[in-house]
Amino acid sequence: MTKMSKPRVAVITGAAGGIGQAFAERLAKDGADIVAVDLKVGDETRRLVEAQGQRALALTGDVTDPVQVEMIRLKALAEFGKVDILINNAGIYPIKDFSDISWEDWRTLLALNLDAPFLMSKAFVPTMVANGWGRIVNLASNTFGLSVSGLSHYIASKGGIIGFTRGLASDLGIHGITVNALAPGLTRTPGVLARGVGSNGRSQDEEFQQLAQAQAIRRTLVPRDLVGMLSYLASEESDVFTGQTVYVDGGLVRG
Repeated sequence: MTKMSKPRVAVITGAAGGIGQAFAERLAKDGADIVAVDLKVGDETRRLVEAQGQRALALTGDVTDPVQVEMIRLKALAEFGKVDILINNAGIYPIKDFSDISWEDWRTLLALNLDAPFLMSKAFVPTMVANGWGRIVNLASNTFGLSVSGLSHYIASKGGIIGFTRGLASDLGIHGITVNALAPGLTRTPGVLARGVGSNGRSQDEEFQQLAQAQAIRRTLVPRDLVGMLSYLASEESDVFTGQTVYVDGGLVRG
């Protein structure tokens, strides 16, 4: 576990459950206060953070809306005075053949998976710059390195996240801010399970089983498998680690 030597404040999007909630609990264990942002009420996440002895602020808001992002920024800074760590975790993972993807589908997905990290970074980078230290972690996906059908819009968004991560790292390094992407494999979360179907024409159970068998670590990923790497990327120990995409998928994608 990486304990923070100074008080830190982390904003995490998509934090009411699943991977985002696991991130919030882990960073609280590491010593960070947490701003948990989601469309859903994050009371459970708030309780998990407070159980670690840290302060928590659970905010509801749409991170694709610049006006609501500004309100999130104002409330976070009013409560904590600064933000040191930004985890752009919120995203959607729909399966749809390219022939069935509408312009509305495309824009809805890109708005959350790619536009929102831009908006949240614009909101919170200035306070990091002012303090001369910061950590940004964007959620990518190992699908960028796989052949998967029915996900052209999703994979496009995650390719964009990887490019955004690299470019932003170059811009912000001079200010002591690192920017990295964490690329999980398919993870058993409430959001994934709610989809009900797998990719490449498989059932969801078939997809989990086949991916696990193709991995070096042959089991399905769960959110706790991702928190160790997230902890490092958000820590003071990762001072010179920036612009990278880290695959956490049991060894399925190598790169």
